[in-house]
Amino acid sequence: MARSFGAIGPVPDSLYWQEVGTTVASEIPLTSVIAANDRVWVGTASGLRELHGERLEPVSAVAGSVARLVSTPGHVWALTVGGLHRWDGQSWSQVATNQFSDLVEHQGTVVASVDRRLFRVLGNRIEPVEGGEAPFPIHRLSSHQEVLWVSGSDRLAPWVRGMFGGVDVYGFPADQSWDWGDPPSREYRDLLGLDDRLILGTSRGLGVLRGMVMHSVRGDGGLPQEDVLCLAPGSNGDLWIGTSQGAVRQTGGRFHYFAGKRWLPDDRVVSIASGKQVVYFATPRGLGVIRYLPFTLARKAAYYERYIEASGQKRLGLLHKLEWDDGLKEFVREAGDNDGGYSGDYLTAQSYRYAVTHDPAARREATNSFHALRFLERMTGIPGFPARGIWVKNETGHKATGGSGGYPAEWHDSKADPRFEWKGDTSSDELCSHFYAVSRFLELAAEGDEKRLAVEHLARMAEHLIVNHWQLIDVDGKPTRWGRWDPEYFLTDEGHFDRGLQALELLSFVKTAAALTGRPLFADAYRKLVELGYPAYTLRQRQTTPPEAILHFEDQLAFWSYWTLLKYETDPGLHATYRRSFERTYEVLRVEHQPWFNYVHAVVSGFPGEEEQSATHLREWPLDLRIWNFRNSHRTDLKTPSGYVSPKGGIQAISPREGQPIRWDSWTMQLDGGADGRDVVEPGGWLLAYWMGRYHGFIAAPDRSEDGIWTESEGPALPKLAKPYEGPARPTLP
Repeated sequence: MARSFGAIGPVPDSLYWQEVGTTVASEIPLTSVIAANDRVWVGTASGLRELHGERLEPVSAVAGSVARLVSTPGHVWALTVGGLHRWDGQSWSQVATNQFSDLVEHQGTVVASVDRRLFRVLGNRIEPVEGGEAPFPIHRLSSHQEVLWVSGSDRLAPWVRGMFGGVDVYGFPADQSWDWGDPPSREYRDLLGLDDRLILGTSRGLGVLRGMVMHSVRGDGGLPQEDVLCLAPGSNGDLWIGTSQGAVRQTGGRFHYFAGKRWLPDDRVVSIASGKQVVYFATPRGLGVIRYLPFTLARKAAYYERYIEASGQKRLGLLHKLEWDDGLKEFVREAGDNDGGYSGDYLTAQSYRYAVTHDPAARREATNSFHALRFLERMTGIPGFPARGIWVKNETGHKATGGSGGYPAEWHDSKADPRFEWKGDTSSDELCSHFYAVSRFLELAAEGDEKRLAVEHLARMAEHLIVNHWQLIDVDGKPTRWGRWDPEYFLTDEGHFDRGLQALELLSFVKTAAALTGRPLFADAYRKLVELGYPAYTLRQRQTTPPEAILHFEDQLAFWSYWTLLKYETDPGLHATYRRSFERTYEVLRVEHQPWFNYVHAVVSGFPGEEEQSATHLREWPLDLRIWNFRNSHRTDLKTPSGYVSPKGGIQAISPREGQPIRWDSWTMQLDGGADGRDVVEPGGWLLAYWMGRYHGFIAAPDRSEDGIWTESEGPALPKLAKPYEGPARPTLP
C-alpha cells in the first residue's frame, strides 16, 4: 500500500494566514469603522466609540450619529449629522457644521462632498471647488489614477478640470456609457480605487472599471453574495466586500466568505477597515474582528493537541464532543453513541504521529487510547462485544439518552467495576473503527506485549461474530439493532439494501483476523463468506438511490473496512472485486474534498489524491471548534465543479471556514446548519488526516526556519471549556 506517484511531490507546508475570529457586542447599531495608527474608531447612531480591548468606549468630543469614518495621511475624519470632525493624532476637533456624504484626499488636497457640491477642506475652513457642482447628489468619492471619481445612487462620473463626466459625439452623458460593458446594477452602494481597478459596489455585484472597460463580477464569477453594501482595501492588494449577508475577501483570485456568529455579530456588514493582519467589520449588533496569524499545518496540529487538553475533551483515554449545559451554564462532555469509534481516529492519528516523529508523547497518547478501546470491550463482560461508551456514576456531563433507530439508550452496570456503566446495543460502527485503528496502532506504534494484546483484541471481536452466526449479540442474547451480517438478514428488505456495506465490513473483520493470527478458524470462516457470495455484494457497497438514503457516516465505515480488506487480501480476483467497489465508492465521494478519504484512496490506488484540495481543507478549519450556525443556501457562487458527480444533490463542498469543522462521517456539502455554538467537535479527525498525510508523503514537513513565527504564549488563546475529568481512573487491564 505504498505511495508510487513518480515525480509528484508532497504539498509544501508553507506559511499561510490562519483566521482567528472574535466579536464585540453593541446594543447600539454600528455605522462605520476605521483603523489608523494602531487605533480603532467605530461610528454609531449615537456618537463615536474607540475600541479598547473588548470594549467600545465613548469619545465625548464627537457626538451625534456618525455616518462615515475616513482616513487620510495624518488624519482621521468623522462625518456626522452635526458636522465634520478631525483627529490630528492628539485630539478630535470640529472642522465644519456641514453634513458631508464623503471625503477623500486627491492630489494633496482634502476634498469633501455635500449633496451635489464638492468642497476643499483647508485647515479649519472649507471652500467650494470651482466647477464642483455635480448633476446628481454625491454619495461617494474616490481618487484613482490621478482622477477624482464621483458616484451617486445610480451615476458614476470622473471630475476633471471642473467638469463632471462628459458628453459623447451625440451629446449623451459619457458617464452613462463605456467602451465595453455595463455595471451589474444601477443601484450603486460604494466606490473604491484599488491598484489598476475602480470598483463599484452595487446591489447585484461588483462593477470593475479598467480604463474605459467595465465588467461585472457576480455569482457566476465566484462572488458569494451580490448585495454589496461597502468596500475596503485589505493587505497585499486584497479586496474586502461587505454585504447584507456576510463579508467577502477577494484574494489571489479566490473569494473567502465570512458569515454567522463564528465571525460576525450580525451578517449585515455596513463598513470594513483593515489594520496590520487584522480586519474590523461594523454591523448592527457590534464589531466583528478577524485576526490573521502566520501558521503552518504542523503548528496547527500542535495547537489542536493543546486545544484538546485545555478544553477538557479527554476523559479515560477517550475523546469527547462537548455540549452546553443550560443548568450549569458551562460546557460538559457528552458520553455518546460512538465514543470508541471517534476516539479510534485519535488513536490512529497518534500512531501516525509517532511513526513520523518518534516523539514519546505521541506513543504515550496512542498507547493510552489503545487501552481505552480495550477497556470498552472488557467492561461488557461479553468477549468480543465492545461498548459504545462509558459513563461514570454521578459524574458531571451528558449521558446519552437515545439509542439506535430511535430506541432508548441501553446503559448497563459494569460487572468488572461497579463505578462504571457501559452503553450497549453496539453497532457495526464500533467494530469498523476498532479494526482500522487498532491495526494501524499495531503496525505503526505498538511495542512488546502491546502487539499481542492488539491482535487478541481484534481476534475476540471476529470470533464473537463467527460463533454467533455473523451477529453481534448483546446482554439479552439477541442481536443489536445494527449488528447483523448474516445471510438471513440480507433476505429482508432492510438487509437487502444494507448488504453491500455489511458484506464489506464482515469480510474485512474476518480477513484481518485471519491475516494477523494465522488461525484456521478465521481462514475457514472467510472462505465460507466467499462461498456465500459476500464479495459480489460489495460491488454496490455505496447505494446512490434514493438520494436521501445516502448517509455519510456509512462512508467512513466503508473506508475503515476497505483499508484493512485491501491491505490483507492476496487473491488477485477478490482484490480486483474489492478494488472495483472501492473506486466506485470513492468517485461518489471525491466531490466533497475530504482529506482523509482522499488520502486513503491515494494510498490504496497509488494515484494522486486531490492533494492540493486536501491541504486547503485542512488549512481552512477554524481554530474555534464550536459549531456555530451557518447558512450558504442563499449564495450565488455555488456550482458543482466540472468533472465531478454529486448523487445526493449537493452543489459543492463548503469550506470549513464557511460551514463547520466536522468529523469525517459528516457531509461537507450541507449548505445550512449548526448548533448556535452549543456543541464543540473534537479535532481527532483533523489530526488523523494531517498525520496520515505526513506519513504517506502527501504533506511535507514544515520548513524549520518557520519555527519561530510566534511562541505559544504569543499565539491564539486556548479555550477553557469543560472542567477536567476528576472521576475514577480507568482500571488497569491484564
